[in-house]
Amino acid sequence: MPRRREVPERVIIPDAKYNSKLVAKFIASVMRDGKKSVAESLLYGAFDLIEQKSKQDPLKVFEQALDNIRPVIEVKSRRVGGSTYQVPTEIRSSRRTALAIRWLITYARSRTELGFAAKLAGEMLDASANRGAAVKKKEDTHKMAEANKAFAHYRW
Repeated sequence: MPRRREVPERVIIPDAKYNSKLVAKFIASVMRDGKKSVAESLLYGAFDLIEQKSKQDPLKVFEQALDNIRPVIEVKSRRVGGSTYQVPTEIRSSRRTALAIRWLITYARSRTELGFAAKLAGEMLDASANRGAAVKKKEDTHKMAEANKAFAHYRW
């Protein structure tokens, strides 16, 4: 967090196939070592698998999955008088989306299917149906915030 000035938000160019900024962000998060074309083919492959399995629009399934994963509140550590409290704070919308994307990718990578496209498709379908590891992570985050509601007055 800079002291001098506000950092300008970067302009995100929508992806070519779906013309969606959210898909472009997701591709950038999937990407490793700057291999964007590999990341694109993995995501589009996952979208093809979603269309085959569920007979639904893959973009709608993707957006529904991210909506189900997005957290509303999280806990942040705050030191007050020698002890550390987990203080529940609301999350701004850009961080909500970033967390949802990160959790979806992380839990897709830890699945057992063969190939990342299949793993990603499975996690997206689970998340759109309100189940799966990424949705559980969101629920755990909300439970932790609920449990530490007593320390909300330490918010800054």
